[in-house]
Amino acid sequence: MTNAPPPDPTSLPYRPCVGLMLFNREGLVFVARRIDMVSEAWQMPQGGIDPGEAPVDAAFREMGEEIGTRAAEVLAESDDWLDYDLPVELIGKLWRGRYRGQRQKWFALRYLGADDEIDIETETPEFAEWKWVEAPQLPDLIVPFKRDLYAELVKRFGHLAEIARNRG
Repeated sequence: MTNAPPPDPTSLPYRPCVGLMLFNREGLVFVARRIDMVSEAWQMPQGGIDPGEAPVDAAFREMGEEIGTRAAEVLAESDDWLDYDLPVELIGKLWRGRYRGQRQKWFALRYLGADDEIDIETETPEFAEWKWVEAPQLPDLIVPFKRDLYAELVKRFGHLAEIARNRG
């Protein structure tokens, strides 16, 4: 019995998702280290959009599922969908090989709660630890195949750190 060749990545669709750039009152951004990664790669909260779910609703649902709180307000939403491709070696390992990467609607949010309200030990934990960082640090913290996306997000939403501070 032979293994079937992997599908051509360009023939696969992107997984529809949301991403959250969550600013605190000091203008810092929430990042967390995935529980299933041995590397020091950090990421912002993100996740899939359920069928029929509005992207903004998915953003708040994912926030609750991943960090245990929904205490935030929307500062901005990306006008378009941003995507990234998985490295070829990961395509068959993630999402049962159904997607080539993710197409994401991103939201900049201002966190309204206190740090002790953040609880990454959720029903299905995704993160091992979390911290607040300056927005320009984000591309250096993420896995290499998402760096361009994170650099774009810093360009688009980085100025909102000042707005998050001023509303404090």
